[in-house]
Amino acid sequence: MTHARPLPRTLSGPPRIGFLGVGWIGRHRMQAILDTQAITIAGIAEPSSDMAHEAAVLAPGAECVGSLEELLKLDLDGLVIATPSALHAEQALKALLSGVAVFCQKPLGRTAPEVEEVVAAAGAADLLLGVDFSYRHTDGMRRIRELVASGELGRIHAIDLVFHNAYGPDKPWFYDAAQSGGGCVMDLGIHLVDLALWLLDFPEVRNVTSHLSAGGEPVTEPLAQVEDFAVATIELATGTVVRLACSWRLHAGCDAVIGAEVYGTKGGAAFRNVGGSFYDFAAERFTGTAREPLAMPPDAWGGRAAAEWARRLANGERYDPAAGHLVDVAHVLDRIYRRG
Repeated sequence: MTHARPLPRTLSGPPRIGFLGVGWIGRHRMQAILDTQAITIAGIAEPSSDMAHEAAVLAPGAECVGSLEELLKLDLDGLVIATPSALHAEQALKALLSGVAVFCQKPLGRTAPEVEEVVAAAGAADLLLGVDFSYRHTDGMRRIRELVASGELGRIHAIDLVFHNAYGPDKPWFYDAAQSGGGCVMDLGIHLVDLALWLLDFPEVRNVTSHLSAGGEPVTEPLAQVEDFAVATIELATGTVVRLACSWRLHAGCDAVIGAEVYGTKGGAAFRNVGGSFYDFAAERFTGTAREPLAMPPDAWGGRAAAEWARRLANGERYDPAAGHLVDVAHVLDRIYRRG
């Protein structure tokens, strides 16, 4: 689809940012963006009065409004979207077509065609587009990517990734495939797919196979059922084989099991959560039987993707062609779900 290019905005001061959805994630990203001191929060739209009040405490100068349409009337330069997944693509498109840059929680869309339409709109409008793939911004994964890029680990031939969660989401829409776009793969596995492709600078994907299950039984209709356990194998043009597993409500003996292990011809590296934590991670480099630390907690990584987008917006940056890699990730998810 071809989108009309809106007139460019000229910044005469800090960018004016609106927040659409200020639950826990939205407020956390708001604080990270405020900490950059590079922007002004101009507006907030949130149906929960309690959450809107908490956000207004963080940004007392922001105007609280009732809808996206009202937000877009506030002469915004950027919009942060933290709403249910079914709304992301439509809301991002409305903002971009109004000349407003976007930072969106994942997934940007429920399917590859949805993501393609949003990315195309950002490109046509020459507007900065970001998605909260936050694990890229951990110290550990950054260090591992540097090792991969430098060639110190040799040719990467295998990557194993896991994201198991002992709890399921607490919002009903997560369990409606039409609204969520999928289950644990869309919620957790999307981070794993992104990390694997990002580590190797997004090579061509040759083949994808997967097994999805719910309640211990195979999912036979992935367009209608929501999976709570999934395994997938992704074969890349580089010869690398990526294996991933993710789940909700796994009996794992801890809150979460999160990790990425990278194996090359000259060495390996691993990124793992510490003590079942969702927030604390350690990374190590392996050479034979020896190991050395790369990163240890604490590491305040959660808001870095949002803060980076805000700084780039304040610096006047516009569309980045790297946004096209969001489509690459979405296509792999479609293949895991056996869509199309």
